[in-house]
Order: sequence, then structure tokens, then C-alpha cells
Amino acid sequence: MTKPLNIGVIGYGFMGRTHSNGYKRVNDFFPELKYRPVLKAACARSKEKIQEFADQWGYESIETDWKALIARPDIDAVDICVPNNLHKEIAIAAAKAGKMILCEKPLAINVPDAEEMTLAVEKAGVANTVWYNYRRVPAVTFAKQIIDSGRLGRIFHYRANFLQDWTINADLPQGGNALWRLDAAAAGSGVTGDLLSHCIDTAIWLNGKVTDVSAMTETFIKERVHTETGARQKVTIDDACAFLCHFENGSLGLFESTRYARGHKALYTLEINGEKMSLRWDLHDLHRLEVFDYQDEGPLRGWRSVHVTDNSGEHPYMDKWWVPGLQIGYEHTFVHQVADFLKSLEQGTPCSPTFRDALETEKVCDAVLASAKERCWKTV
Repeated sequence: MTKPLNIGVIGYGFMGRTHSNGYKRVNDFFPELKYRPVLKAACARSKEKIQEFADQWGYESIETDWKALIARPDIDAVDICVPNNLHKEIAIAAAKAGKMILCEKPLAINVPDAEEMTLAVEKAGVANTVWYNYRRVPAVTFAKQIIDSGRLGRIFHYRANFLQDWTINADLPQGGNALWRLDAAAAGSGVTGDLLSHCIDTAIWLNGKVTDVSAMTETFIKERVHTETGARQKVTIDDACAFLCHFENGSLGLFESTRYARGHKALYTLEINGEKMSLRWDLHDLHRLEVFDYQDEGPLRGWRSVHVTDNSGEHPYMDKWWVPGLQIGYEHTFVHQVADFLKSLEQGTPCSPTFRDALETEKVCDAVLASAKERCWKTV
């Protein structure tokens, strides 16, 4: 018999859908779990839209006030899927109410807010995690296992980029439900918090702490019409960001992100170079890990592509899915994170990345933005 875990999700957009799918599928593919998510309530300000979302995904009830959702005794875990500026108030209230919390990334719009949230969940002693889902791509998790085994030897370089092209149109407005990511008041930052935070979280997980950064940012379109006011307003988010950094282990980092790379919709790549081995990964081919092993002999030495689909237990998570050679996709990373969260509840252990882990990523993001503004190196 599984123990129900009643979920209350706040928000019905892209992330509300991906998380809901994870809750619905997890016990089908991880039948050994002792907890079973129950889609108890969905919440948003628009009654019509949240009812439509609830009907589609199978939520038992709706709320139009997140405070009412948190106050409900039948809600065990609160899932925060709203714009970044709303994370803090909701998370702190949920922690005080004793609710478990699953929060979308980035954790907050700045370090002070993230620190308050982290202290709140730790004081309340509630289970918490942040949805940096790319950790749960089997190929990326496999890279983590290889790195932790020491097979790369000393690490010299880490580089990553996340490229998109969807905001090039100067007529695109900022703000509102659809385009809040272009409004600094709601998002906090542009590509740094939205895209580079993913790269930074993965980098810290794979390669350790970032110690200092030197960054540049650019806002290519200086003014846009605001959806809510109808007036042209200054754009204060970063459209593009690139930074150099040092890691605590002595390696160098190079990161780039933009929404102005024509032809790219979601190009996320990473590469790590060690003295004995290099690894690289591409979201567009997410089930493959590229490996170069210097120990390979003679003319056979070269890059090889490892198809991370072995279901015998050799590759992370894949024993839950199909036969070798049949890949999985983006949506499965959220199933994996739900599974890991439920397993952590069984074991009484944290589910990374916790709020404390995500706070470290927030510190790097803030240092990057400060470095770009002041045109100097910044310590994290």
C-alpha cells in the first residue's frame, strides 16, 4: 500500500504542466515507492483558467488564492510554479504552515530573498527541493558518476552555454502572464536567472563551487511596450550574458547564454576537460554522453558516443524505462525528480538541489550581474 502525498500546485503554465506530468507518471514507473502523489488542488487567480487546467490534468479541486491553498489541512506539499518575484512570500508562508515545498528555479530574484527562504524551510524542518531538472537527465547523472569516480583526474576546464532566439522581435511586449520573463520586476533578471542558472547549478553539482566571476551582459532592445500599462518602458533584463569564472578545484569556467542566437531554440551544452578524460553533453541529443578517454590505445583513441539507455542498472534511471537503445526525453527528468523527492521522504534525507543548494547558484547569479554592471571581477 502506498501512502498518499497530497499536492497543491500554484500556477498552471509550462512548469505546472511538466510537474503535473511527473506526479501522474511516477508510480507507474517507480512502483517500489512508498508515497503516491495525489493531485489534490491547483491554484491561480483566474478561476476559469485554473479550472480548465485542473480538469485537464485531474486535480480534485481548485483555489484562486494561494493563501487559502496553503491553509488547507489536506495539502501536504506545495509546488511553486509562478513568476520568480512571488516565490519568496509563498515559500515562507508554506514553510510556516509546515508544508513540504517544491519550488521552480531560480529560487528567488536575488540572494537576500533566497537566504530568507532557505532559513525559513530549515527553521520549519520541512522537506524541500528546487526544480533544476537537468541533473536528472540520465546522461548528465552518468557524467556525475564518472567524475565522482576520479576517472577524469585533475579538472582543467568547464564550459557551458544555453542559447535561444525567441526575443529577437522588437515588437514583442514585456510583462503579463505570457512574457513576465522579459520584465525585471517579475523575473529579477533575464537569461542569467532563467537559463544560466541551469548551467550554473549543473556546473556546481558536477565540478564544485564557483569562487569568482567576470561577466558582461547586454540588452539589445532597450524599450518594449509593457503588457499591463500599454506604455513603452525601459527593458532592464539581460538579453545576453557571458562570464568567466574560477572553480574552487582550480579549474576555469566559461559560460554563455542569450536569447538572440538565431536558429537556436534550446541549445544547452556542457563540456568538462580533465587530465585523463573529457566529457560533453548536448540537450538536443540528451540521451548521449560524448567521452574522450586518453587511456584508449593508439589509433582507436578518439571521441566516442555513449548511448545512455542501458536498462540493466549500468545507466542511471534507465532500468525504469524501456529496452536498451530506446531513448527517453525532457519530460522524464521531472518524473525522476519526483521519484527522488519521494524516495528522500522514505529515507529522511534531503533531495538535492535543496533550497540551500539553490542558494549557492543564486549567489553566483548575483555575482555575475554585479560584475557585469561594475565591469570588474566579483567574489562569490
